[in-house]
Amino acid sequence: MTMFHHSLLVLLVIVVAFAAGKKFSLTTELSMLGGAFSGLAAHMVLPKGADPRSPLLFSEAVRHIVEGTFTYFDVCLIFLSATFFMTLYKEAGGVAFIVRKIVRTFHSRRFICLLLLVLVMLAPGAITGSGATAVLTVGSLVGSVLLAMGVGEDRRTALIFLLAAMSAACPPINLWAMMAAAGANMPYVGFAVPLAVLSITGALLSAFWLAGKGQPVDLEKALSGLPEAPEGWNWHRAGFPFILLGALVLAGRIIPHGFPVLGLPLIFMVCAFSVLLVSPVRPPVFRVAADTVHNLQGLVGIMVVVGALIQIMTLSGVRGLLSLAVVTLPLTVLFFSLWLILPISEGMLQYAVAPLFGVPLIMLFNMKGLDPVISLAAWSVMWPLGDCLPPTAVVGRATVMELGYKGEYFRGFVRTSLAPMAVILLLCSLFMVYSSELSGVIGG
Repeated sequence: MTMFHHSLLVLLVIVVAFAAGKKFSLTTELSMLGGAFSGLAAHMVLPKGADPRSPLLFSEAVRHIVEGTFTYFDVCLIFLSATFFMTLYKEAGGVAFIVRKIVRTFHSRRFICLLLLVLVMLAPGAITGSGATAVLTVGSLVGSVLLAMGVGEDRRTALIFLLAAMSAACPPINLWAMMAAAGANMPYVGFAVPLAVLSITGALLSAFWLAGKGQPVDLEKALSGLPEAPEGWNWHRAGFPFILLGALVLAGRIIPHGFPVLGLPLIFMVCAFSVLLVSPVRPPVFRVAADTVHNLQGLVGIMVVVGALIQIMTLSGVRGLLSLAVVTLPLTVLFFSLWLILPISEGMLQYAVAPLFGVPLIMLFNMKGLDPVISLAAWSVMWPLGDCLPPTAVVGRATVMELGYKGEYFRGFVRTSLAPMAVILLLCSLFMVYSSELSGVIGG
C-alpha cells in the first residue's frame, strides 16, 4: 500500500464516520469529532507503504488532538468577546433605540429606511464574524420593520438570511479569510476593501431585490413590534461604543510603534465595558455573559473540532491529498465550479472548508499570477451563502427560529434566496477571475 492509498482510506474512514454520526442524529460538532478520532485510529492502524516514519505513539496522538483543538483559540476568543459586546449593547437598549429612531425618522422614505436597516443588520456580523449573531441580535427587530413595510414572509426571511450572510463576510472580522490566511502563513492585511465592496454590494442588492418595492413603513405597526428603548438613550450614548471600537482598531494601525498591541478580544471587552458606562440602565452582565457562552457553544465547538480534524488530516496526508486534487484541476474548471463547490462545502463542514480548500487555492492562484487577497476575499463572500444548506444550516436555522417562519424551508425562503444569491456568486466569480486587474484598483 502506498501513502496515496493510505491517505485515501483514511479520508474514506473520516467521511463514513461523519456520515454515521449524522445518521444517528449527532450534532455536527460531535460528528466531526468522531470523524477526527476515526481518522486518527485508521492512520495508526493502516500500513503506510514506503513511509519511513516510526509508528505513531499514543502520547503523540493525544498531542495532535490537543494541539489541533487550540489551533483557532484566538478566533474563538474574538467570537465570544465580540458577541458579548453586541449582546450587552442589545440588552442595554442600544439596538432598540437605533432601530426605533430610524423608523420614526424615515418611515415615509422607504429607500432610506431600507438602506439604514441594511447597515444595522451588517454591523453585528461585521464585528463578530458570525451571521448567526447578526440574526440573534437584530434579526427579529429588522424583520418586524420589514413586516410593517409589507414584505412577504418568504422574502422577509430570505432577506434576513442574506443580510446575515453578508454581515459575516463584511470586514473587519471575516473568519473564513482569517482561517485560510493563517493556514497559508499569509497576513490578514489588505482584505478590508475587497470584502467591503463585495459584501455591502451583495447586501444592498439583496435588500432592494427582495424588499425594494412596496408601501412606506406603517409607523404604528412597526413601533408596536419593536421593544421600547429605556429613557436616557441618545445618539451620543448609542454611538460612543462603536466610535471607541473604531478608534482602538485604527490606533494600532496609524501609530503601530506608539500604541500597545491590545488584540481584538481585549478591544471588544473594553467596548463592552464602555456600554456599561454610557447605558442609562444597568444590563444584566452575568446573564448576558452566560447566554453568550450558551448561544455560541455550537459555533465555538465547531471551531475547536475543526482544528482537531484539520490537524489529523494533515498528519495522515488527507489534507495534502485534497489539496493535490484541487490544484491539479484546470483553472477554467475552478472558475466555473467554485461558485457551486464553496457554498455546498460550507453547508457540509462550516468553517473547516476555509483551511481545507482555501489554503491550496491560495497557493494555486498565487502560482498562476492571480491576486490571492482579492481571490480569497471573493471565496470568503461565497462561503457564507451556503449557511442555509444541510446538514449544518446554522444561519438558516437561526433565521427560521428567530423570525418564527411557518413556510416550507426549501420551497419557501431558500428558493426565494436563489436569485440574489446567484448574482452575488456571479459578482464574486468576476472578482476572482479578474483579481490581478482589480488589485491595482481596490488593493489586495
